[in-house]
Amino acid sequence: MRALAPFLAGLGTLPPRTRTALAAALALLVAAALAAALFAHPARAPLIASRLHADQMTEVETTLAAWNVPFTPVDGNIVLDASRRGDVLLRLSLAGIPHAHVATTAEALAGVGVLTPQSVIDAQARSGLAGEIELGLRSLDGVEDARVIVAPASSAEFADQQSHQATASVRLHVRPGVRLSSMQVAGIRAFVAASVPQLDPAHVTIVDDLGVALGGESAHADDARTLEQSLQSALDAAFGAGTALVRVTEERTQSATERRDDVRVPAGGAAIVHALDAESYDDGAKRYRKSSERDDRGSETRHLVTKAPAGALMRISTAVFIDASRAADLARVRELAAATVGYDARRGDTLTVAAVDFHRALQPRRDAWMLVYGALVPLLPTLAIVIGVLLLAKMAAPGIVALVRAATDRAAIAGTTRTIAGYAPAQVRGALAHEPPHAAAAIISALPAATAAAVLELYPAHEREAIVRRMQRAHGAIVPDISEVIG
Repeated sequence: MRALAPFLAGLGTLPPRTRTALAAALALLVAAALAAALFAHPARAPLIASRLHADQMTEVETTLAAWNVPFTPVDGNIVLDASRRGDVLLRLSLAGIPHAHVATTAEALAGVGVLTPQSVIDAQARSGLAGEIELGLRSLDGVEDARVIVAPASSAEFADQQSHQATASVRLHVRPGVRLSSMQVAGIRAFVAASVPQLDPAHVTIVDDLGVALGGESAHADDARTLEQSLQSALDAAFGAGTALVRVTEERTQSATERRDDVRVPAGGAAIVHALDAESYDDGAKRYRKSSERDDRGSETRHLVTKAPAGALMRISTAVFIDASRAADLARVRELAAATVGYDARRGDTLTVAAVDFHRALQPRRDAWMLVYGALVPLLPTLAIVIGVLLLAKMAAPGIVALVRAATDRAAIAGTTRTIAGYAPAQVRGALAHEPPHAAAAIISALPAATAAAVLELYPAHEREAIVRRMQRAHGAIVPDISEVIG
């Protein structure tokens, strides 16, 4: 406020006409700024063509907030910048948002009346139950969407009819890169069976988007994936995420095998067979003797039978790819991988660790100039409009000031003329002492001829000539003479 005090005091000392011109210019500038702001404000449009349900609104609002997209929620829709609508719709469609609205039991039975047939009520109740199961499956980690069809149990009412147990079919849409384990599929099957009365988990069929049945794998189907995830998490924790890529494969027997081994064990603890051969010569090698003894001391025969069921582990093959740019110690990686997967060379396991160049997408360079450019480009239209308005105001300011000044002079002349209409010539001359020639000429012209002549006689010769010269000039009613305006 102290800094503005001299400026405000200076404005107070200006002539009234100057203050009026400054006020008009300031009002014009404010109006131009408001017009520019309204013109530069982006147009807004609704995001979705149809009305959204409450659950869909919540899903879209959460997603847009996570993407840092400005929006305004309205009744059943989202309003945002019209220029960004296409981009946001594309991103939402790629993300599968919003999901199709699923009616719950309360919504399905909302239209049931007293005269509604029981078969219709049962169908609506099954539809609402399927919707609630779908909503529950959507909340599972890795599941993008689900579709559930429930067939109720039916009992035979006549002899030629058959009873049918309750069944359910589930189609799961999982997120890209997600593979549900057998334990997860078993949990989903148990969840669906527990939600439908008289439904056995064995009668729940679960398929994926390709129509492949889930949950039919053996008990060992997830062992390789478990080892792979364990080794991947260990390498990420030891060397940083993105340093290594792990793949683990298990080979198992396709059928049951049986192996028989016969083992003979000595009965008395000594050798089973004892043999002794002897040769001798007597009498100067004239007599030859040879003897041979064989002694079988008995043995026990043992039969060993080894059976291996189908699916027994034969070998584990592990491959670890290390980013060459990270310069990791391959020997340490190999030791860690061998300890994690349980590497056994006698079993025929293989473990390969290699450094390779990982493919990386080119990242756009963002330097300070790019940030400045991104900040200035949206402001260019507004800046251009403001600069144009300022130039136009600067060009029109002299004319506006001249018109305001001329109007002010005319009002002052008219007021002075009315004031001195009854004055004597000497009094009129005194009142016009500080008036410029064009103002004095305008006032004297409005006086009676005798009074005007007497007043002119009181002026010096050079001032009288200037006043008379202006009294004889024709003046327009709208546009004043520039010399009179400048004065």
